[in-house]
Amino acid sequence: MRRRDDRPAAGLMGLARWSPLPVDALLAAVIFLVTLGPGQVLPRGEPGPLLLQVALTMPLVWRRRAPLTVFCVVGAAAAVQWAADVQLPADAALLVALYTVGAHRPLRPALAAALALEAGVVLAAARWAPPGQFPFSVAALTAMAAAALTTGLWTRARLAHVASLEHDREQRARLAVAEERARMTRDMHDIVTHNLSVMVALADSAAHVRHRAPERAADVMEQVADIGRRALEDMRRSLNAEGPSGLSADEPGDAPLHPAPGIAQLGPLADRMRAAGLPTRLRVAGDPELVPAAAQLTIYRLAQEALTNTLRHAPGARAEVRVHLTPRRAEVEVTDDGRPGRPDRTAKASPGRGLTGMRERVAVHDGTLDAGPARGGGWRVAASLNLDGEETP
Repeated sequence: MRRRDDRPAAGLMGLARWSPLPVDALLAAVIFLVTLGPGQVLPRGEPGPLLLQVALTMPLVWRRRAPLTVFCVVGAAAAVQWAADVQLPADAALLVALYTVGAHRPLRPALAAALALEAGVVLAAARWAPPGQFPFSVAALTAMAAAALTTGLWTRARLAHVASLEHDREQRARLAVAEERARMTRDMHDIVTHNLSVMVALADSAAHVRHRAPERAADVMEQVADIGRRALEDMRRSLNAEGPSGLSADEPGDAPLHPAPGIAQLGPLADRMRAAGLPTRLRVAGDPELVPAAAQLTIYRLAQEALTNTLRHAPGARAEVRVHLTPRRAEVEVTDDGRPGRPDRTAKASPGRGLTGMRERVAVHDGTLDAGPARGGGWRVAASLNLDGEETP
């Protein structure tokens, strides 16, 4: 599925990949033409000033590809110009080159380039400053060089800030994707594990009674089909990202999906577990209306996972689900009286996908989770969710 911002993002990436060479070539041509004056073009029929003009401005075409190299080349041309005692307005190319070094290279090379240019400023002022104007010429040229360097450093800092913001945006996007994948993994585990466990238990029950009570076996298989349909609906809801129904255009006949399960669905959950062979008792204290929808879904998934584990690992056990609700906290406890010390029960103490998923769900609500053998035998899963700051439906 394409995100809404794919097209703008692609446009920005296209701009980032666009070569700056044509723009820099245009800048070099503009500087060459603007600084081209009658007094500097072919005086006394000599081509030297024109060649120096080209040597000062032409390297700017590659200024962003090799800032230091371009600065050195332009500086070398300026040194030849100084030695030939030819004044050219194209010396402005030195300021552009210094700005580029400041904008695209670290601070130390930029300062070194600025010091080299300052030495050239002193030499140029010593040779070409009007009589008595040497200090003013040095000050004026130094101010221009400092302005070019400062502007370059500011541009570099701004580019770094923009790059940092872009990196942060991409990092947040990656974290959001990872969080969504983790959520989908938890949901798929809860849905598939629970429903398959119940369906297997019901199918075994139907196979056991199919000869003695065919009608009972048929009822049980209808329950299996109903649970399978609900599992498909839950999976579509978890994978859906387009609308509340989770239906695509080629599924017009499918029934709409039910809302996400919550505390109100704990009763049907207990009924399904009893039908699968796990006697389950449910106690709910408090007003479910005080609990946000996200926390209700977490409570439901915790009870579902704990009861599924009991059904799988403790045949013949009895289970009890207790939920206590207050405006600030929600507590859920699932216990069973399965026999202690069984190898498959002990294996539950290792952090599998189910326990990891429960801890991740509880962590979203800044809560705590405790899972392990209960006193006097059996197994206990207890969670406490913090509801402060969460909006109720």
